[in-house]
Amino acid sequence: MARNVLESSLLGAGFSIIFQILCRILTFGINAYIVRHVGREVLGIMNVRLLLLESTLLFLSREAINRAALSANAQQGDRCTWAQLINQMWLTVPICAVLCAPCLYIWLNWLSAVDAIYAAQYEFACYAVALSCVLELFAESAVFVAQVFCFVKLKILLNTLHILVRSAIFLCIVTGDRSAAINAFAIAQLSSAVTIVVGQYGFFYLYLKGFKSYVAQQSRKKPPAAKAWQVSLYEHMDDFPFKQLRDFLPGVMFNPNGKPLNRELQTLTLSFVKQGVLKQILTEGEKYVMSVSPVLSFGEQATYDVVNNLGSMAARFIFRPIEDSSYFYFTQTLTRDLRLAKQPPERVRQASSVLNNLLLGVSSIGLIAFTFGQSYSHPVLLLYGGPDFVAGGLPQSLLQWHCLAIYLLAVNGISEGYMFATNTSRDIDKYNYLMAIFSVSFLVLSYILTGIFGPVGFIFANCINMLSRILYSTYYIRQQYRPLSLNPLLGLWPGKLFGGTLLLAGTVCYWYQSSGLGTHLGVGVLAGIVCLLSWALAHRDLVQLGWRYGRRIKID
Repeated sequence: MARNVLESSLLGAGFSIIFQILCRILTFGINAYIVRHVGREVLGIMNVRLLLLESTLLFLSREAINRAALSANAQQGDRCTWAQLINQMWLTVPICAVLCAPCLYIWLNWLSAVDAIYAAQYEFACYAVALSCVLELFAESAVFVAQVFCFVKLKILLNTLHILVRSAIFLCIVTGDRSAAINAFAIAQLSSAVTIVVGQYGFFYLYLKGFKSYVAQQSRKKPPAAKAWQVSLYEHMDDFPFKQLRDFLPGVMFNPNGKPLNRELQTLTLSFVKQGVLKQILTEGEKYVMSVSPVLSFGEQATYDVVNNLGSMAARFIFRPIEDSSYFYFTQTLTRDLRLAKQPPERVRQASSVLNNLLLGVSSIGLIAFTFGQSYSHPVLLLYGGPDFVAGGLPQSLLQWHCLAIYLLAVNGISEGYMFATNTSRDIDKYNYLMAIFSVSFLVLSYILTGIFGPVGFIFANCINMLSRILYSTYYIRQQYRPLSLNPLLGLWPGKLFGGTLLLAGTVCYWYQSSGLGTHLGVGVLAGIVCLLSWALAHRDLVQLGWRYGRRIKID
């Protein structure tokens, strides 16, 4: 297999960032329309309660299985067959179906009730979201294969298509009848799930057909010259084990091992399951607290969700794609059950350099967000939701504090992702106990701090939780690389030039925040350009590396 894992990871991160930017723009536009024309309460029901149901079902059903399968494919290829991996991925469907029953009962009977005028729509939407999750997981085996064999552009294309389908259907229904917004959301969810399944299997049907034709042509004595797109799709695919579309189904593919499932893979999956439950609580903890106890009304929940989404833009369209791609890179580059000193030195040095650069990049983005967020939270929210939305000062205060969480979120995503990618099953089990402590502490802190500080308490609790996890994961990284005289954690320090420029830019922007909106925004743009130039000057080697890969993406 001659596929370049590092290059694929970088391409995947780059395309994912572009995709996330486009999706966030579309989503924020829809949310702004709902806030201004439909009502905050409806937005709270959809974006907090219903999306929490979707997130819970999908995360608990596939996260652990997917992570374990990626590790097994990279490090246990001789012991775990492709037939076993496909069978493993199909376990997500019955798992999700089983989880639907308790989740639907909780969402319909235990959580705080919605207003009577929305009750019927809410019930229908809960069942529709659950069904859409089950349908989406029918494509999980194809999604996994596409990820392993580096079909980067396929993922971005299909994700874009499913977002567009969901948004178009929702807007078509809502513009005709604003009172049916929740029903529109449910129908759009079902439609997007069908789009994912049809898109994934449709691609591989055409791919397998073309691959057979390409192999037949190249096996001739005088094969015709391959076209550029054929080389891009079919070259270096000698290890592609699928011959027909039926091979993506469970129990169909030839299994030389004889056993339908791999015991070591199951052990690793169970470790990730325990970790996944705790991570889900930490990721969506504030929404669980809001849903279980009536701390906030649905209107206030919508306000918090809007601000949280604005504050999490960097996490959603930059940090998460980088985290996913880096996790894939580290699982394919380093071996879990072997000390770094016994692994190929070149791979270890490359992994250390990549980790250092990743920490440098995301921490710099986080510092920029924190610096400019203090002065520009109010203008951003004013432009987004209008004067009524920013009245009272709560949205501005939420966004300002959330900018601190962005920095911590950036560092935690990379450091913890590296730790998960290189931990042994035993290490993961040990960390699960700490995750349990973090989870309980986070929920307790959220409840206490919310009572003291209001909705801002959610952000304080999140910051404390992420700081604790960062300390643990960075300690693990330092101990792992200390015997090799390497320290990738140096990437956490952005340098004196960039740090000093940020401090000066933040002071200037704060000084001009009482001036006119146009002047304030103009000063911010100039200050941002100066900060970016100072970072580029301090890290010229990374700029050159990014330029080379950018040109390669353009050529491909």
